[in-house]
Amino acid sequence: MCGQLMSEEEVVEAVLGDRVFYESSQGGVTISGGEPLRQAAFAAAVLARCKKAGLHTALDTAAVGRWEQLALLLPYTDLVLLDIKHVHDDKHRQATGADCRAILANMERLLQTDTEVCIRVPVIPGFNDSEKDMSLIAETVRRLMPPSRQGANGEPRVAFELLRFHRLAADKYSALGMRYRAAQLEAPPEEKLETLRRVVASYGFQVLS
Repeated sequence: MCGQLMSEEEVVEAVLGDRVFYESSQGGVTISGGEPLRQAAFAAAVLARCKKAGLHTALDTAAVGRWEQLALLLPYTDLVLLDIKHVHDDKHRQATGADCRAILANMERLLQTDTEVCIRVPVIPGFNDSEKDMSLIAETVRRLMPPSRQGANGEPRVAFELLRFHRLAADKYSALGMRYRAAQLEAPPEEKLETLRRVVASYGFQVLS
């Protein structure tokens, strides 16, 4: 294991070193992890400095934490990439060891703000890759959306992105001496992803490809 301790000033200095790239690609900076809410105050300080420097800012989070932690970052966040793995509590707990009810409560409060949100669902074989599972996720997000998140024709102003499962974390688990429970899973074929995209789109959501 390796790493480097850095202050918020050092992080932003490193980020601004690539400003030309951000400007040419119309991109910006994304705070991810791990789970950035575990260092909410530090992440907020970095995002605040990036916003002050004129960069587009994004937060990649599973919303695992207190609402107060997430709310601390929102004033400096242009886009929240919200990782939703499942909305059925038993299935979520079985796969992740965590309760999803607090996550959904944070999502509901997030949707009441004016921050742009993209729901990102990692499509995991045998866990959430059925049409029933994806329909439940889309229906739950739609149900929790306030009127302020709906367009003139009632369409939800929230995007979805389905992420293909991969095994890139296998080496990390091995290096840490941990068992990688997903070692036997295969990435879902494009045909499966396209079917699930159509399921989500049937609820009115824009689905990014």
